[in-house]
Amino acid sequence: MAKLSSVQKNQNRLELIKKFSKKRKALKKKIMDKTISIEERLKTQNKLNDLPRNSSNIRYRNRCKLTGRTRGVYRKFGLSRIKIRELSMSGDLPGMVKSSW
Repeated sequence: MAKLSSVQKNQNRLELIKKFSKKRKALKKKIMDKTISIEERLKTQNKLNDLPRNSSNIRYRNRCKLTGRTRGVYRKFGLSRIKIRELSMSGDLPGMVKSSW
């Protein structure tokens, strides 16, 4: 089980990402526009730098919904590899069958 503070910090990041996503996207689009002068683009870059760091979606970490584990998390289920195995072996994960060939 992961530390609850780490899980909560990640949840706070997700809220910040949702809050600033439109503003961040608009600023990035303006920065990438080559028709605007360099001075204007630098001012826009400074505005982007003034936004909270945790509002960047690259800082969000996928975590297991049950344990909070960060490594080996399957996007399709939102669970870590360990929990997927445990739940599928006990029959609690619908549609999962043990493979054999």
